[in-house]
Amino acid sequence: MLLIYTGGWQLPLFGEKADESASGLLRVAFLPAYALAFLLILGRPWNVVRATVRQPFLIILMGVVAASIFWSIQPDVSIRRGFAVGCTTLSGLALAARFRWVELARVFSITFCVLIVACYIACIAFPSIGIMTELFPGAWRGLWLEKNSLGGMMALGCCLLCATALLDPPKAKVWLGFAALSIGLVLMSQSKTSLASLMLGLMALGFVWICQRGPAYAAAATWTGVTGFLLLLAFIVFASDIFFGILGKDATLTGRTQIWEAAFRQIELRPWLGYGYAAVWSDKSGWGPLAWIVHDAKFTPQHAHNSWIEQLVGMGVVGLTAWGFFYLQTMAVALIAVFRDRGAMLAFPFLIVFTLVSLTESIAVVYNDFRWAVFVALAAKLAFSDRAQDAV
Repeated sequence: MLLIYTGGWQLPLFGEKADESASGLLRVAFLPAYALAFLLILGRPWNVVRATVRQPFLIILMGVVAASIFWSIQPDVSIRRGFAVGCTTLSGLALAARFRWVELARVFSITFCVLIVACYIACIAFPSIGIMTELFPGAWRGLWLEKNSLGGMMALGCCLLCATALLDPPKAKVWLGFAALSIGLVLMSQSKTSLASLMLGLMALGFVWICQRGPAYAAAATWTGVTGFLLLLAFIVFASDIFFGILGKDATLTGRTQIWEAAFRQIELRPWLGYGYAAVWSDKSGWGPLAWIVHDAKFTPQHAHNSWIEQLVGMGVVGLTAWGFFYLQTMAVALIAVFRDRGAMLAFPFLIVFTLVSLTESIAVVYNDFRWAVFVALAAKLAFSDRAQDAV
């Protein structure tokens, strides 16, 4: 199920430019993932209910997604994609309800082991697929369309594999071996943003490990972490040019600020409810909000390149508020878990990297997306602990 959500099969099967005739096949290809999710739910239906009711803001968020069809500029698109994101969300809930922390870690890690092997095969044996030739020639992209996708996925994978090594000591050497291979893929992708995400995620994992060694260690790690965060924030604010230079970005974040400015002009026209879930970026009418965003940004974006602005565009202030409260609930529970639950080794680093990436990519409340399924699974599992799962 998770392998389907990674989308790593699309490039090898459909090539770089899947035309409209292939879009139907792409949608059908996700149906087995939905079916497997429902099978997981049927195996533990009461646990899924118990895990879901602990996520009231997620329920509200999905309600807003469903309701947005009534004000969507493309109701058929919002219905279809709303169903897809609902199934993706249920997949995450099913994982949280079915598996304990160690088992969930193994599921994620096995998924990445398969991806890592497949990426090396694609890049070494089939370089026409795995290596970029036009933009960023020589950069590895593995099973995805561009290098940042490979780097971002492998940064997450390394964090999850290292966490699994701590949670599953008997197989730690195996997980750490694949983690080293994932680092190699991050380096070969030549994505500096992914490398920064990797370093931040590993530091977050180290923070959890130190905090769980005892109260004194926790106090020292917390003080160091807060101080380090404030210093980094000050560096970004007062030396932004140097910071962007290190990341290989310009002040516009490769045109993202142009998208954001153009998107906000359209948000001002419908601030409360937006234009409908996932309805803007495929609007081909030539007179809708996308046409104006293209006019203002001077190019055609595929999404808002910011998870928070994405919610405003699609579901307005109402949707953004629902997502914001769900995110804050998840992060609050994760911070508490850092000091008392070993599952935080799996959840906290992922959530830190997810937070960073969400500032420049639309990865929250995304249909058929591996990262959203994992976010929901970890959010639900943090609130539905192993002890609660075992309780009758």
